[in-house]
Amino acid sequence: MPNMTSLNKRFDVSITGEINLDLILYGLAEEIPVEREILATDFRCTLGGSSSIVAHNLASLGASVGFSSLLGKDEFGRIALERMAESGVDLSGVVYAEGTTSTGVTVLLHHGAKRRILTYPGTMSGMSRADLNFDYLASARHFHLSSLFLQKALAPDLPALFRDLKHAGLTISLDTNDDPDNLWDGVLHEVLEYVDLLLPNAEEACRIARRDTVEEALVALSSRVPCIAAKCGPGGALLQTGDKLCRIPPIRVTPVDTIGAGDSFDAGFLYGYVRGASLLDCATAGNITGALSTLRPGGTEAFHDAAFRENFLREHQFPFTNREQDCPPYPRWPSVTLDSNLRSSCD
Repeated sequence: MPNMTSLNKRFDVSITGEINLDLILYGLAEEIPVEREILATDFRCTLGGSSSIVAHNLASLGASVGFSSLLGKDEFGRIALERMAESGVDLSGVVYAEGTTSTGVTVLLHHGAKRRILTYPGTMSGMSRADLNFDYLASARHFHLSSLFLQKALAPDLPALFRDLKHAGLTISLDTNDDPDNLWDGVLHEVLEYVDLLLPNAEEACRIARRDTVEEALVALSSRVPCIAAKCGPGGALLQTGDKLCRIPPIRVTPVDTIGAGDSFDAGFLYGYVRGASLLDCATAGNITGALSTLRPGGTEAFHDAAFRENFLREHQFPFTNREQDCPPYPRWPSVTLDSNLRSSCD
């Protein structure tokens, strides 16, 4: 049965997390000597931060998104906010940090198929629940959090925040992203009991569950989370609901840049999720939007180009063609069972 508190919400999805710029250098050797001038072959400055990439791309698809973050009073923060605003995300939940702490930044060094990711957290690690307007967060039908381990000040309050959002009628999704400390603990296992949808990549799923294979990890996590969609890069995605494991085939493209592909998968999946679409359609949409992201530098540029985005979605049969229509009044998840089409694709 639908929760009536989810009716007449302002947003489809509210997202809390970091907003920053990605500074990307291409064409670098994997071994870089010190005290030498090393020349890159190309450079891009794009909107970064997993939370803001999900928000930007989800809004670009047509969902109504409210975004909350803590920003520095600096040029990087201003540029990041302007780029986010171009997607149509509502930014009235963004507040400015007091003092001199600057907006975070990530520098990505490309070494062919591999990359180094260097991040200065800045304001992203200082945001606490005191910086958030609960009524604003709860004015959506669904809440999403990315980059759990970067939310240092917010982390202690997350179990209570998730509980309060559930009581307000929201469903909740989580993409932990990487843990820079490689511990995979803290509040993680406290918040999982409130999560309806977990969106790790395959390696993250193994680390969260402390299992050797992604299949083993998904089985272990399925006892705690109703739906887990694990991103497997060129291998597509794995979808675990209860004891059913489904493999969702990838979209074949020649990638330019894989930065933000997992966050873009999240955006496509969530676009269908809040519409009560089948989980198979949600995962298929995620594979399509993840692949789209790889065709331009950074995590948002392919979505920012509307003509390029819409042509790609149409060519690859994005499941949600009538995107100008409003969402139904409430999502069906997590209580809905697998439909027959999804069953037929399961192992």
